[in-house]
Amino acid sequence: MTTQTRSTTTRPSLEDTFANTRELLDAAARVHGDRDAYVQPGSRTTFAQWISQSKAVARHFVDAGVGKGDVVTLLLPSGIDYATCYAAAAMVGAITSGVNGRLGPTETRSILAVSAPALVVYGSQPPPELESTRASVSLEELRTWYSDQGGDLPAVDIGRDDPVAIIFSSGTTGLPKGAWFDAANLAASAQAAGIMSAPYDRRMTSTPFSHAGYMSKLWDQLLWGTAIVIPPTPWTAAGMARTLTDERVTVGGGVPTQWAKLLEQPGLDRTSFPDLRVGVVATAPASPDLVQRTAELIGVPLVVRYAMTESPTVCGTDPEDSPEVQFRTVGRPQYGMTVHVTGSDGTTLPSGEVGRVRIKGGCVMRGYWRDPELTSGAFDSEGFFVTGDLGKFTPQGNLVLAGRFGDMYIRGGFNVHPVEVEQVIARHTAVRDAAVIGHSAPVIGEIGVAFVVPADPAHPPTLAELRAWTTTMLADYKAPDHVIVVDAIPQTAMAKTDRARLRELAVADPPPARS
Repeated sequence: MTTQTRSTTTRPSLEDTFANTRELLDAAARVHGDRDAYVQPGSRTTFAQWISQSKAVARHFVDAGVGKGDVVTLLLPSGIDYATCYAAAAMVGAITSGVNGRLGPTETRSILAVSAPALVVYGSQPPPELESTRASVSLEELRTWYSDQGGDLPAVDIGRDDPVAIIFSSGTTGLPKGAWFDAANLAASAQAAGIMSAPYDRRMTSTPFSHAGYMSKLWDQLLWGTAIVIPPTPWTAAGMARTLTDERVTVGGGVPTQWAKLLEQPGLDRTSFPDLRVGVVATAPASPDLVQRTAELIGVPLVVRYAMTESPTVCGTDPEDSPEVQFRTVGRPQYGMTVHVTGSDGTTLPSGEVGRVRIKGGCVMRGYWRDPELTSGAFDSEGFFVTGDLGKFTPQGNLVLAGRFGDMYIRGGFNVHPVEVEQVIARHTAVRDAAVIGHSAPVIGEIGVAFVVPADPAHPPTLAELRAWTTTMLADYKAPDHVIVVDAIPQTAMAKTDRARLRELAVADPPPARS
């Protein structure tokens, strides 16, 4: 059992004394005023402009029949328009849900059916017609509301325990599920920010705004006065470098490959990004070599965060952690979070033993929207959320993820956790990225299939080389039995390894029959 109670070394620009999100938005407009709130290609807005614009939209929301407890669903790209609608809904006690633009029509219809919105705000494509949706408005019409100067918003009795956001999962194990959060959740997320937040940070992010990485951080942004910087698309290393410099970014996020490509830009040194104080690695661990090269070349520490839709903050590493800790672990539980690793019977396991990860704390969702049965099944008798992740604690208290509960495969009677093998393969000098799955095989049950993105496409690593490399660090039965070279590891809409797609690829490219 590990409980984290570390305090942050800095305090937010605003003290957390607010009864609800509406009060906090008003205070942020007064205190942060002319400071940037959002920067996107071709446009930017200050806190005062954003919140004034949101009030104008909130008045139109009320005219459209949106009130406390109603859902506003956003089919909008990430950016100022999305942020305006989110703040506007919070001002009238409504609840915001978002739809990731990469989701398909079946998933979108499911989200709309579950959220049953009073209003849908949409961009290029109108929403499907559903009985559960009362009204809709286009982005074009929405923007005509921004300059309206109406009267005061109606008084609404809103508390910290009222829902603010519904964040939908990616639907990789079925249709999307909506985790809902109240203002107290969002306040807890701000308290648990740790190294991720400092007064008036400028945070570069490519996370979709419908994702937990944005939706759960509204109070964090308002309390700390953080500017959200959205880089140009499509992503390029040169574009990332320009954004970091031109926008004086202090916190930069990216996947390991993006950080690696950034370091390949010519002429970089410790003066290249003078404002950047920390880099955040998303979706996959950064190799010790990448962590070390980033620190040595541009003087920036890389840290890792472990989170999920149901709990946008769980664990994290610190800048002073060694490259090996940054690579092999996801750090320690953050402020206010308790993490257990348990056996099949729910008992807590000692460090070093792999089990199911269970979490508890202010950042954990209140439940799944309009699904009490699913909510009840997600928590144990002690109130811990039972995740789908497997992991173990090191003696130093760092959590090591071993994979998803359903991803483990059994090779000849031995359990193999794919993440552990992936991390070893990814350290091979001929490998840029890797993923591993179990694949059905006669006699032995299952074998390991490794998907590899080579560092040099002209000279991909061989199966023999990767097996020899893996067995220098892991048991021989964990070495891959088959290697498939790919241009990129397929990703889900939430930028996670798409293991369902990998299983399809393994079927299409089976290992050769053993003689």
